Amino acid sequence: MSIEAHRWLMNAVNTPLERATFSATAGDGEVVVAVAGCGVCHTDLGYFYDGVRTNHPLPLALGHEISGRVVAAGAGAEQWLGKSVIVPAVLPCGECDLCRRGLGTICRNQKMPGNDIQGGFASHIVVPGRGLCEVDEARLARAGLTLAEVSIVADALTTPYQAVRRAGVRPGSLAVVIGAGGVGGYCVQIAHASGAKVVAIDVDDAKLEAIAGHGAALTLNSRQLDARAIKAAIVDFARKNGLPSTEWFIFECSGTAPGQLTAFGLLVHGATLSVVGFTMDKVEIRLSNLMAFDARAIGNWGCPPEFYPAALDLVLDGKVQIKPFVESHPLDDINRVFDAVHHREIRRRAVLVP
Repeated sequence: MSIEAHRWLMNAVNTPLERATFSATAGDGEVVVAVAGCGVCHTDLGYFYDGVRTNHPLPLALGHEISGRVVAAGAGAEQWLGKSVIVPAVLPCGECDLCRRGLGTICRNQKMPGNDIQGGFASHIVVPGRGLCEVDEARLARAGLTLAEVSIVADALTTPYQAVRRAGVRPGSLAVVIGAGGVGGYCVQIAHASGAKVVAIDVDDAKLEAIAGHGAALTLNSRQLDARAIKAAIVDFARKNGLPSTEWFIFECSGTAPGQLTAFGLLVHGATLSVVGFTMDKVEIRLSNLMAFDARAIGNWGCPPEFYPAALDLVLDGKVQIKPFVESHPLDDINRVFDAVHHREIRRRAVLVP
């Protein structure tokens, strides 16, 4: 079964995306998803504006935060037909040695929509059937959310969920999140839901004010405080709240060089530094601090599909809020929306709806 569809293609760096038609056909083990919504991630902007290389040659439809309904299925994937789903931002092959050992995030045969394969800024997308996350639309309605809105679970929420889980955040922990908007805002909420007291650091007072009502016990503006003052404020906060002075959990979510320097400067004995945001910029650090503090640093690439249901449960159970932080726009306005997000004129996570 072939479905007439369209997608918005990137043909060159910083050149308007163009609408193109195509036939969406599911091969063996594949499904065709009618896209309900696709979130605009800063990774998309990195490809489009900064020339970060995609694995699939151009032209390419970007977009990896995808939700929708399965409208066609190939052999072996028929069980998904008619179901509402979130498409994981990174789809491991599930068959290689790495996948068999539970290391799907570094699977060398993984498929990332909008990078390895055609992405979700489209009316339909063809993806492997393995690893999809089913969405219970009755629970979705009770939570007051739309299928389009939960598209951002595919990356903006599951990536920090994976980071918090891997780091080992537990009740009574002190977590510090650098970058309080977007991915960082969800990291604050997830760490809070995991029982930590959370400090949020950003350069934007509006973002700090927004996240203060959603899990941040202390907010600090790094434009107003130098590195030493930030660390002193957190030490004081920990002392007053009976929190440990060691083993802090530090999450760098800003994807900026200053944010990375701030994160590294907050190392304490036994700290865990989780790098969640991405930047092409380089930083100069004294790597020996990891040794001196007996600390560890962890990179975080996506989230294994098997953890998506638990992450989605946090949203559907009301423990993590997404509605105040997303806004929907027509897919046909993609060039305007990209420009507005790039120039920070849209402050929430933009979701493009076909």
